[in-house]
Amino acid sequence: MPYLTSTGTARRTSGAEQLGFGVPGYAHPLLAPVEWAELARPGTPLHWAVLDIDNGPGARPDPHCLEAAGRLRNARERAVHGEEPLDAVRASAGRLLGRLDLVQGNRPFGELVADARSYLDWYRVDGFYLDRCPAERQDLPAVRRLTSTLSALLADSDSAQHGAQHGGHLVLGHDTHPYPGYAEAADQLVTFRGAWTDYRWSQVAEWTAAYPPGRFAHFVHGVPRTHLDEAVRIARWQGAGTIFFTDRTGEADPGKGRGQSDPFATLPRYWDEIVSRIGPGISE
Repeated sequence: MPYLTSTGTARRTSGAEQLGFGVPGYAHPLLAPVEWAELARPGTPLHWAVLDIDNGPGARPDPHCLEAAGRLRNARERAVHGEEPLDAVRASAGRLLGRLDLVQGNRPFGELVADARSYLDWYRVDGFYLDRCPAERQDLPAVRRLTSTLSALLADSDSAQHGAQHGGHLVLGHDTHPYPGYAEAADQLVTFRGAWTDYRWSQVAEWTAAYPPGRFAHFVHGVPRTHLDEAVRIARWQGAGTIFFTDRTGEADPGKGRGQSDPFATLPRYWDEIVSRIGPGISE
């Protein structure tokens, strides 16, 4: 089994931690209305979803994105207050994250902070997804400076909205295993993003065994329906608590614009099946 650690370290496969979805970014709500509606459906085990208007928050509030953000926020509020008993995962998570593109560390700090403020002011996001985050040791101080600033902005925003600090959520989109120090710079790391043909033979970095599954996310495209169980087993064995699996591939789903060519921008054809497999009460 190539996805085992070389040391034979026992992974966390008990199922005690509930798997949930992290959605790396659906297309604009006008192009993907069904996808955004599904995120608010009761019983969907959603950890977080990423909002990206125009490679960031855009120049002004988008009414369609405001509506989608409001529906997701209301769904979480209903779960938190026990109005939807099937939404235990959403009640503890269910966040909306604003996408910030770090361009592998080449984006100016001031631009990133300005975009973060716009996301908070317009869409009341619960955190940020730092896409194309660098993974090397020499870039860690700059990323730590950014995540510390974003955490402070989230705390201030949350205090202003709720009168208390509930804490935001930060996800680093490395898409590979980074230098271990990054694990202390954010709440979660995306340590795999790619094709099923690569994922099923992938190996986990040994240092990840020191952290709980909630710290890692995996995004895999091209997963056949017949291999869903295997994909879930790999995710659990490698210590991922947040996943998004789809049978879509960018090459197989051509179209106009990013929203149509990105395999993660639309629902997998087996969406209802995978929701039922990792939803409430499912463990291994």
